Amino acid sequence: MNIREMTLEDLDQVMAIEKENFSVPWTENGFFSFLIRQDTLFLVAEDETGIAGYCGIVMVPDEGDITNVSVAGNRRRQGIGAGLVRELIRRAGEAGVTKIYLEVRESNRAAIALYEKLGFRREGLRRDYYEEPRENAVLMSRK
Repeated sequence: MNIREMTLEDLDQVMAIEKENFSVPWTENGFFSFLIRQDTLFLVAEDETGIAGYCGIVMVPDEGDITNVSVAGNRRRQGIGAGLVRELIRRAGEAGVTKIYLEVRESNRAAIALYEKLGFRREGLRRDYYEEPRENAVLMSRK
């Protein structure tokens, strides 16, 4: 599995995974607007069959906010998400980020367990953060 920076050419495959996994998916234009910014980093995990997952972060001088982590349904439980997040943490650290935040659906126990395994700690709840279905977000951070 190769983890590399996302390019505009990746958007067709990324959008298929996005639509598969989220009830309110980002638009292609939304991804485009983040990809052209200087304060973001988006990665994809790719093998000979194509893109299996992606993740992204918005960075300010010493903090980052993970915007999304997503793995194709037929590729889950293969370590792809963990590999993406580890690489995102590493690259963000090289860019000077010392603390990373994220939000995750309260019902997404698998993702919460993954983030905890990677050193994230729960910091609180954001009530009714998600729509369709409406749900709380668990706020997590990692130093």
